[in-house]
Formats: sequence, C-alpha cells, structure tokens
Amino acid sequence: MTTLLHSVRLVDDGAVHDDAWVLFAGGRVSARGTGGERPDAATVVDGRELAGDGAVLTPGFVDIHGHGGGGVAYDDGAEAIRAARTLHRAHGTTRAVVSLVTAPLETLERRAAMVADLMTTDADILGSHLEGPFLDPGHKGAHDPSLLRPPDAASVDRLLEAGRGTVRQVTIAPELPGGLDAIRAVVAAGAAAAVGHTGADLAQSRAAFDAGATILTHAFNAMPGLHHRQPGPVAAAASDPRVTLEVIADGVHLDPEIVRIAFAAAGGRVALVTDAMAAAGAEDGRYDLGSLAVDVVGGVARLAAEGSIAGSTLTQDAALRLAVRAGVSLPDAVAALTRVPAAAIGRRGDLGALAPGMLGDAVLLTRDLHVRGVWVGGERA
Repeated sequence: MTTLLHSVRLVDDGAVHDDAWVLFAGGRVSARGTGGERPDAATVVDGRELAGDGAVLTPGFVDIHGHGGGGVAYDDGAEAIRAARTLHRAHGTTRAVVSLVTAPLETLERRAAMVADLMTTDADILGSHLEGPFLDPGHKGAHDPSLLRPPDAASVDRLLEAGRGTVRQVTIAPELPGGLDAIRAVVAAGAAAAVGHTGADLAQSRAAFDAGATILTHAFNAMPGLHHRQPGPVAAAASDPRVTLEVIADGVHLDPEIVRIAFAAAGGRVALVTDAMAAAGAEDGRYDLGSLAVDVVGGVARLAAEGSIAGSTLTQDAALRLAVRAGVSLPDAVAALTRVPAAAIGRRGDLGALAPGMLGDAVLLTRDLHVRGVWVGGERA
C-alpha cells in the first residue's frame, strides 16, 4: 500500500519546504520532494483539500511524558491506555511513552510488565516512564508522599527487570541516598535517567548529569526555580548539551515567556511533553491520579486536598500552538514534538523525521496549526 501526501508545507529537519510531497510505502517514508512532479501511489491525498491553503505537514508527534486522557489514566490498564492513546492520536501524538505515577513497588512492577506486554501488540506504545517512587518528598507534586522512597539498588533493579527492557525513562531526585548510583544503574540498563521532583542544587544536578542523567523532568516544576544566586537544576540542564529539558507548554505549568526562554537557553534540546492526566480531552470534574484525588476546573488539574498542580489537560497540538504564539519558530517547535523527544529515549534512527527509511508517521495541520489528518506507519489513523 502506497500513499502520497502532496501540496503541503513540510516542516522537518529544522526547515520549511514549500509545495512538498511525501510518499509512504510499507509503513515507512519511501521518498519525498518538492514541486509538481510526483510519484504514483495507490492513495493520493491533496493536503490543501484537507487542511486548506498553507497546509502544514510534520512528522508524527512523540510524547515521552503523559499519564492519560479521554477520561482514563494509563495506570488503569491496557484498555485505558488504548482509550487515552486514541484521544492523543487525534491530536497528532502518533507514538507515546506511558508514564506511571508513584505506587507501591509491587504495583509498579505489575504495571511496567503490563506495558511491556502491550508493546507486543500496540506499536504506538514506546515503553514506560517511571515517575516515582524515587522522588524528594519536599517536591512531591501530585505524588503520594507516603509511597516515596530513596532509590536503593534492589528496588531499582526490581522495577527495571519488571519492564523487561521496555522502561524508557526513570525520574530520580539525585540528592536522595543512592541517587547517583541509581542513575548509573538506569543508564546501564538502557533507559534514560531523568532529574526531577528534586531539591537538588547546581552542584548536585551537575553530578547527576555527569553520572548519566540526560533528561530534566518537566523543567521548572517540582524543583527549585532559576534563582540568580542559586541557579539549581534548570541552569545545570540548560548549560549541559547532553540534557533534554521537558517543557509543559500549557500556559499553566509555565508562562509562555518562560517557554520562549527555555527554547532560547537550550536550543534543540527542548521536548514539548503533555504530562496529561485523565481529564485531557474530557470534562471538568473529580479524577484520580494514582492514589490522590484531583479536581479539574476550567481545564486546570489540582490536588483536591492541597491545590498543587496535578498534571495537565494538554494535547501536543495545543502545545505547538502555544510555543509558536510565545515566539518559538515553527521548525523549532516542531522539532520539540518530534526529533528531540524521539532522540531523548534513543529512537533517533526511525522516529521524529519524514526522511526516507523513517516510520511513516505524519500530522497534517491547518495554517493555524489545528490537526486535520494523522498517519501512523503510513496508514490514515
């Protein structure tokens, strides 16, 4: 089955290609080019007919940090994951890591194993992200403090083994006892270690990155801010070319000006993530995030008990629009949804670009960046 998408502004590889076309064959990108001379295909899609003049085509979005959507949480099981993925796919997220909130170790083991099983049947699932339990209680965010614990070697090994090689990211507060050793163990297992939910200062953060951590979990949130005399983990990450900064561009977690500053400070290393909880794409109301109750009012999720922000109701197309409104260039914003997050979890070779040989994941958007079509593995979703 071959599909040709044509008459689009292709935004990829940090550039905009006008009057472009892309050919999918066998689930991958077969060829691409510009101009009126195009290859034949079984299915031909005129981007202007679907998305209007100025139609934009990008690689499929990759979300490396999200907890649910469409009214359900990823922690609720395989069918809940599929339902939430349906919601996010409609907004351009063609592949995603399943983030698991803090829970008892045996529960996290079971959930990591469930995600590993799901990956054998659902190609859009990229693995799991363990956001806890190895977090600083003083920066717990929406995690149950009674379940947080230092990252002892046995616990880290249990969770990694449960995922059978499919754990993609583990968030750790590096200042906790055993934190740096845990980072080394996570990296040795082939996963990305992330610094987050932490009170680490600049020196501790740099030590974590030197130990192998390569991601900053939702930059600025659940960590010390960027103070002019105590720069902390944000400054350590922004100044280290090895580190990707997760950014939640929803206008709630971060002011749009901070989003712009993050791109300016860490060019090519910002990953726009959703950190979405169950209420993404659903109505306001009472939800559960792990063991904690969350109230969603006006699309903003906060813990019912204390009012802390509890994830987002964001989708990645909305993050793209906010970033561009904040002054980020369209190519840079698209890279933060595609190439950068794919590379952060070790998928440089097949995800995040529409070059020949890459997976045929694409998003067609209007001129004002609203989704009009999504392709996964070359097939219309």
